[in-house]
Amino acid sequence: MSGPIINKVANSPLITVDLEDYKTGGPRILIDVSQWLEDGFLLREKPFRAVLQKHDWTKYKDHYVAIDCTSKAVLPAWATLLITSYLTPYAKKIILGSLKDLEKQLFSNTISLLDLKAFENKPLMIKGCSDPSIPESAYIELVQRLQTVAKSLFYGEACSSVPLWKAKK
Repeated sequence: MSGPIINKVANSPLITVDLEDYKTGGPRILIDVSQWLEDGFLLREKPFRAVLQKHDWTKYKDHYVAIDCTSKAVLPAWATLLITSYLTPYAKKIILGSLKDLEKQLFSNTISLLDLKAFENKPLMIKGCSDPSIPESAYIELVQRLQTVAKSLFYGEACSSVPLWKAKK
């Protein structure tokens, strides 16, 4: 005796939260300060300022920019601030650090602004196996925000989830 196949997952009140849906769109770029240093290590103020003045900053229009120095030269604080002053009219966001640091900050901003009304008193599944560029820290921040309003939290997929937390009754 077989009856109709019932999709229990589709009929479940479980809401899937996929961080891929919250990824900030737009190009990302790393600016390596060492490209403008003598031998990649030495900053001489006058030539440094001259090369920055000649640089085409318009190519960073609407970009998310990470400023870093891959040579690990010790830079005076004003060096990255000067670069920032040139980028500010064009870039959407500028951070000091790597592209991974930039992604962490973009997700952090998005998660902090997330409207939680749709998740109130609901069982939530935080989708796993998403885009590998989503930093683990984004999942941690998401759990912290959702736990303030959710009925329960799971991680993974509906067919193989890991329970994370349940509200006390």
